[in-house]
Amino acid sequence: MWTISIPTEMFGKGYGMPSSHSQFVVFFSLSLTLFLLIRHVPDTSIPGSSSTFMQRVALSVLACVCAGAVSVSRIYLNYHTPKQVLAGGAAGVACGISWFWFSSYLRREGWIDWALETPLARMARMRDLLIEEDPVEAGWQKWQRRKLASKQASKASGKLN
Repeated sequence: MWTISIPTEMFGKGYGMPSSHSQFVVFFSLSLTLFLLIRHVPDTSIPGSSSTFMQRVALSVLACVCAGAVSVSRIYLNYHTPKQVLAGGAAGVACGISWFWFSSYLRREGWIDWALETPLARMARMRDLLIEEDPVEAGWQKWQRRKLASKQASKASGKLN
């Protein structure tokens, strides 16, 4: 019902409807955009450590441009028809919005917190990094502290000799 074979003048094997490449890149870019512009709340207590709103907009635009480039390339390289690419893009949008809404609902209603308190989640040391910290920023700050401590230790050992 949803799959249509690729015409013989097209490259590739299997089904071409919808374009899975277009579906994935649109889903990814939309998910990233929704996260950066709606859900992500940068920690402004550390000067110069968090991204500005305009940086997040620029990254979102870049992700959408890349998704568009991948989608157009599927047509240009003769792997898909425009209809197949549009169907893939529409499926990506539908999945991206659905996932964002569903995960927002789970968080708002407390299901994420509940799941993280289960014995299995605790045993696996699962945690929710979305609200508490940006894992990239936390990792960078940890690396900065280690680097500074290493420099101070080197200076201290040099003074002792």
